[in-house]
Amino acid sequence: MNFTESYDMFLNEEHEMLRKTVRNFAEKEVAPYIHEWDRSGAKADEGPETRSHIRPILDRMGELGFLGICFPTQYGGAGMDYLALAVVCEELERVDSSLRVVMSVHTGLNSLSLLQWGNEDQQQRYLVPQAQGKKLAAYCLTEPNSGTDAAAMHATARREGDYYALNGEKTWISLADVADNFLVFAKTDPSEKHRGISCFIVERQWDGVQSHPLHGKLGVRAGNTGSVVFQDVRVPVANRLGEEGEGFKIAMAALDNGRYTVAAGATGLIQASLEASIRYAKERETFGVPISDHQLVKRMMSHMVRKLDTSRLLVYRAGWMKNKGQRNTRETTLAKWHATSSSFEVADDAIQIHGAYGYSDEYPVERYLRNARGAIIYEGTRELQELLQADFALGLRENRPLRRELPPYQPE
Repeated sequence: MNFTESYDMFLNEEHEMLRKTVRNFAEKEVAPYIHEWDRSGAKADEGPETRSHIRPILDRMGELGFLGICFPTQYGGAGMDYLALAVVCEELERVDSSLRVVMSVHTGLNSLSLLQWGNEDQQQRYLVPQAQGKKLAAYCLTEPNSGTDAAAMHATARREGDYYALNGEKTWISLADVADNFLVFAKTDPSEKHRGISCFIVERQWDGVQSHPLHGKLGVRAGNTGSVVFQDVRVPVANRLGEEGEGFKIAMAALDNGRYTVAAGATGLIQASLEASIRYAKERETFGVPISDHQLVKRMMSHMVRKLDTSRLLVYRAGWMKNKGQRNTRETTLAKWHATSSSFEVADDAIQIHGAYGYSDEYPVERYLRNARGAIIYEGTRELQELLQADFALGLRENRPLRRELPPYQPE
């Protein structure tokens, strides 16, 4: 069964050609090695961490146009739409979450923020090489004592003439050790709480920028995660993204894009768990028949199919709205909440279907479960998504227009 069929109301032939290209890349250039990369990530505490596989894979993703898939060609992108971004994320996470994380931070959180909020100079200097895959980018919002409560951040940026002096530490930063550019949020007026936050484009090569890998992760072990420390970094005023004090709005707008990619990736993980379960259930026999003949196994699989289709439809609806230039915070939040929760539940059922084998890394489903757990936390916890949905339903929250919206898709 082709689990991506029957979506013609959203996808076209170009999207399906893209899906084949991404799947071919992921299955041939990543899948044969991901087991060992995941294992080596788990052993990173035992010795020096090289992560030698990361940069070549990211460079390859750039060459194939994945990193700039939804950006206009004038900014170095592939000129495709936001549904194409979802397709890329689905297919990458179908093989491993670490690949989709790259799309979330480089494309969703950082580069789309430059498209939405950047001026022409910033877009030419930073967005173009990032969309081309020549430069890699990360997003620095979370701090050791500031996660969901972003307004509690301690990082500061003090104006000194034509520069800001940036100081602070960010943690749980994906691509911390390999990114060339960072989108950094810091307080320019600590007395104003979230209204005193501003956003800056920072280059790794500048004095005072250091990164350190984070070890001991439960999942996404094949990817790089770490902390980034900024010590008296001189950031030109020209590298401030948006107006001073506008950083919180930029951060939240970025999370709309990031959550979209996370939801799309979670859909791919659901599909991977279902496919693995089908293969195993047809091969494994108990009581003289394949376990696929047992009703309770069928029940788990039917729930997997339901969660796959509902997740994909919610993601594609959000992507369709992004193409139209419509605010989609409610729809994207719902897609992220539903798809990530579903991916964890489906991966858990996949382990149950595999029995004892599912509890070892001989089969990929244990990796799926570990990877799925993180997405329920990052880029907005499950609990935050629930509260947001309630607030929208109660009329306590609405999609207020921003000073600058993400541009709608314009066919080229």
